Amino acid sequence: MTAEPPAKGRRRRAERAGRLVEDLTLLLYLCLGFRPLARRLRTPVGEIDLLVRRRRLVVAVEVKYRASRDIAAWSITARNRRRIVDATRWWLASEAAGTDYAIRFDAVLWAPWSRPRRIVGAFEADE
Repeated sequence: MTAEPPAKGRRRRAERAGRLVEDLTLLLYLCLGFRPLARRLRTPVGEIDLLVRRRRLVVAVEVKYRASRDIAAWSITARNRRRIVDATRWWLASEAAGTDYAIRFDAVLWAPWSRPRRIVGAFEADE
């Protein structure tokens, strides 16, 4: 049996770590009274890591895991934000009651051996 290339092993570890922090982020939002609507929602215009709802508030959550929380914050680029907003609008358009929701965009930043940083209203749809 041959060993897998180092780059492939790193990608697999990063994928596992990413899924773990997404699971933990969902748990955080469940503790805050939200219920999940979608995870890793892929649309024709972008992807949303986590979509949760509490009453009439829908929150699109971007989850980032990097070497530091500052690096994680910087990794949410204007292009990422635009895709998240577009994907959220696409999802709302596909929902029968989509216009009845208030929308918010949060970010949860993770780094090894540190607590997550939750940024409520991390960006606006009009940016």
